[in-house]
Amino acid sequence: MANDNLKKARQAIDSLDERIQGLIAERAGVAQEIARIKAADGDTGDFYRPAREAEVLRAVKQRNGGPLADETITRLMREIMSACLSLESPLKVAYLGPEGTYTQAAVYKHFGHSVDAVALAAIDEIFREVEAGNAHYGVVPVENSTEGVVSYTLDQLVGSPLSICGEVALAVHHHLLSNASDLASVKRVVAHAQSLAQCRKWLDANMPNVVREAVASNGQAARMVRQESQSAAIAGRAASDLYELSVLAANIEDDPNNTTRFLVLGRQAVPSTGADMTSVLVSIRNQPGMLHRLLAPAAEAGVDLSRIESRPSRRQAWDYNFFIDLEGHVEEPRVKQVLERIESDAAFLKILGSYPKAVL
Repeated sequence: MANDNLKKARQAIDSLDERIQGLIAERAGVAQEIARIKAADGDTGDFYRPAREAEVLRAVKQRNGGPLADETITRLMREIMSACLSLESPLKVAYLGPEGTYTQAAVYKHFGHSVDAVALAAIDEIFREVEAGNAHYGVVPVENSTEGVVSYTLDQLVGSPLSICGEVALAVHHHLLSNASDLASVKRVVAHAQSLAQCRKWLDANMPNVVREAVASNGQAARMVRQESQSAAIAGRAASDLYELSVLAANIEDDPNNTTRFLVLGRQAVPSTGADMTSVLVSIRNQPGMLHRLLAPAAEAGVDLSRIESRPSRRQAWDYNFFIDLEGHVEEPRVKQVLERIESDAAFLKILGSYPKAVL
C-alpha cells in the first residue's frame, strides 16, 4: 500500500513538472513576442525594467502561501525572469571581482544567473564601463550593517552621470577557507579589510596570533590562498566551490545579522513602484544651523530619512557633501516638495536616483 501511494505521489510530481516546464516555455515565448513588439516600436535598448521586475517579485511574495519560504520562491521566479529576459536582450553587468565575491552574489540575486557578469578589479572601473556603454549595469557595495559605508563608492557618485536603478540587500556569512588541515596550521588570514573587521572578535578568540592581511576583495583572497597550505581566506561559500577550498570554520562573522547593501548603477530613470527610495547628494553653505534647515523639510512633510552620511567634498578644508536616502520616489509630490525646499537652501543638490526598495 505504501509503495502504491509513493508511486502515485511520484506520478503527480512528474505531471506537475511537465506542466511547470510547459508554462515556463510559454512565458519565454511571450517574452520573445514582447521583444518583437518593442523592436517594431523602435526600442532597441536593453529590455530590463527595474520597476516592472520589482513589482513582479513583490506580487510573487504576496501570492506565496508556502510551504516554500518567500526568499526561496522569489529566487526561483527571479531565475525564470532572468532566463526569459536573456531571450529578449542579454544583459552585461559589471561587478567588483574576481569571481567568488559577495558583489557577484549580489549580481545573481538581483539579475539572476542568465546575465553576462563581468568581473572588474576596482569600483571606479565599474563606473567607467557603464558610463562608456560597455556594460548595461554595474553593481557596487555601498554599506555594511556592521562596518558602515563604502566611502569610495560614495565618492564616485559625486561626479558620475549614472543613476541608481536599484538596490540589493545581501545577508553576508563569512567562512574561513583554506587547504590547511586545521586552524592550528594557519599562519595568515587574507580578506577584504571590511571582512577582517566583521570577523574581528572571532579571529581574536580563535586565531589571536595569526597575521591578518587586507586585500582588494574576498574573491582575490580565496584565489591567493588556493596554492598555499598555511594561509586561509575569509570569503563566501561560492568562493569555496570556485577555488576548491575547504571550509575550516563556517559563519565566523561577529554579527549573525551581518548584511551588505549594494547599488545597481545604470543610465535610465526608474518610474515609481509605490515602494521606492530616493538618494541625493547635497552640499550646504557653511552657515550656523544649515544642517538643521537641510533636514527639517523632510520631518515636516513626514518623509523618512533612512540614511545620511557625510564625506569631505575636497573643494576646501572642512567642507562636506551629504548623501541622503529618503523613503519615496522623486515623482511623488511630497518628496518633490521636500527636495525643492532642500535645494533652495543648499549650495548644490544632485538626485542620484529613485529606485525600488530591495526585495528581500
